[in-house]
Amino acid sequence: MRIYLDYAATTPLDLEVQEAMRRVEGIFGNPGSIHRFGQEARRVLEGARERIAGLLGVRPREVVFTGSGSEADALALLGVALAKGKGHVVSTEVEHSAVLGALRLLERLGFSVTRLKPDRFGLVHPEQVEEALRPDTILVSVMAANNELGTLYPIREMARIAHAHGVLFHTDAVQAVGQVPFRVDEVGADLVSLSAHKFYGPKGIGALVVRQGVDLVPLVPGKQEGGRRGGTQSPLLAQGMAVALEKALRLLPEESARLLALRRRLEAGLLSLEGVELNGHPDRRLPKLVNVTVKGADGEALLLAMDLLGVAVSSGSACSAGSLEPSHVLLAIGRSPKEARASLRFSLGRYTTEAEVDRAVEAFREAVARARA
Repeated sequence: MRIYLDYAATTPLDLEVQEAMRRVEGIFGNPGSIHRFGQEARRVLEGARERIAGLLGVRPREVVFTGSGSEADALALLGVALAKGKGHVVSTEVEHSAVLGALRLLERLGFSVTRLKPDRFGLVHPEQVEEALRPDTILVSVMAANNELGTLYPIREMARIAHAHGVLFHTDAVQAVGQVPFRVDEVGADLVSLSAHKFYGPKGIGALVVRQGVDLVPLVPGKQEGGRRGGTQSPLLAQGMAVALEKALRLLPEESARLLALRRRLEAGLLSLEGVELNGHPDRRLPKLVNVTVKGADGEALLLAMDLLGVAVSSGSACSAGSLEPSHVLLAIGRSPKEARASLRFSLGRYTTEAEVDRAVEAFREAVARARA
């Protein structure tokens, strides 16, 4: 019996989404062409854009399709900075690697960057953002939900503070959209990144919401996406993303409650072992995610043992898989390199059952015993 508990890394393509995509897979025209084949493709593409925009509380022209959530992050940070030409950016030490990589590039280009340090729960507070702002600050970028800890951030308050100082606000909402209630018009962000495969949609497509009036330089020049992202769009993937988001939001109330109950059941089992400690905020956290540190364990042996026992979990972000470096998020909240390596992320999803959670706890007990031997 193989158990998948790595839904924060990616989710399986929903069957309804597959069927919706199958219905349009024969529409192969280029959406930019003026003939019937192209116009048919454009109708699918723009129909998907309108549905996504309506679900997020924005205008259709504010939705820019990208190839991934990482690309959306890069476009937000680099695009705004290049449009401004110079200035200061505020972010955090616990952002996704896509944001951190963009920040490093901005520094090489001559921009100054402030990375806010989280507390022991991984939280960054609004007053930290306010204290970090300078007269030359052009952008604040804080994620909505942490991809390793599940910690949820007070982004609405942060956006309000940024706007009060005339500063743009971006949030990487890849782990939040479809998982917790989220509307751009309610959050008040100027730029929002999301990715379809995190809410049971297809891989290879994400989006950046760019609110009207925000100027940014495209990283891929071209006339598509209103001149903000070049390259021929995929109506097929856009259709899948729209249907996946609709379903995720439709199921959200009941699914959120179900996952929270499963998470608490899983936490109780994991934390019943001596020397196992929770990472992340105890309450202000995604319903689906549990990250624990196993004191006195060999991290690589722990992860391998879980896999051999048939349970797929993660030692950190999927985007840093294969890296021998300890998680930058866990180091930022005070874990030692050894503790960070001996930590596991369990993330639950739409197809997780109580039986799977109980089996995962049994496997964890055995894996911990092996990794401490």
